[in-house]
Amino acid sequence: MSSTTASFGFKDVDPAEKPRLVRGVFDRVASRYDLMNDLMSAGVHRIWKDMTAARMNPQPGEVIVDCAGGTGDMAMRYAKMARAAQVRRGGEDARILVVDYNAEMIAAGRARGGAPEIAWAVGDAQKLPLPDACADAYSIAFGIRNVTDIPAALREARRVLKPGGRFLCLEFSRPTTEALRGAYDAYSFKVIPAIGGLVAKDRESYQYLVESIRRFPDQETFARMMREAGFAKVTVTNFTGGVAALHQGWALSR
Repeated sequence: MSSTTASFGFKDVDPAEKPRLVRGVFDRVASRYDLMNDLMSAGVHRIWKDMTAARMNPQPGEVIVDCAGGTGDMAMRYAKMARAAQVRRGGEDARILVVDYNAEMIAAGRARGGAPEIAWAVGDAQKLPLPDACADAYSIAFGIRNVTDIPAALREARRVLKPGGRFLCLEFSRPTTEALRGAYDAYSFKVIPAIGGLVAKDRESYQYLVESIRRFPDQETFARMMREAGFAKVTVTNFTGGVAALHQGWALSR
């Protein structure tokens, strides 16, 4: 990948073409997205998401942006936790905005049912339809690797956060040992596309998803990108030996 190309799996494509290609993938997988996540990870993705939500620690009255959150997995966790905190100590309802580039993913999220705290919008992570410094927290789970310009998305997340706001990114990452990396590669390339072909009738889309993970920056590189976008106190927490990683940062004074 260069400054004049963008990655689409193992291919390098014109940056102007990547949004259309990615949208096509998620148009095809939206209806079975959550089922496939369970099958591909044996349900472990739910544990990763629970740990991310616990780290988010949503509170009554907070405004939380859940970017690339079309099916509502993270937003529903945040709403439940904020409501529980509200019962304990009062306060206003939290407001959680799910933003996703793909209308089919938003539709799948709405179809699941939601919570009164959740609103839904189709929007681009690189150009959010939000004013500056409007959110207490921002999260993106398993979505940033599909963005055409990751640094631009990070800068946009920093823009919409209030001073002291927190940023959390849960994403597939780099296993920390060679043995785990080899086993994970074998499973990813041999099993996941096969499951996609059998269950979702779409092997090609899941081949792209596996390849997109390999093109995503490793933990330290992504942490550096966050710092360059203006985030402070950046931390990395590996899940399942680095198969996934949670990156967290803070929107402190520049």
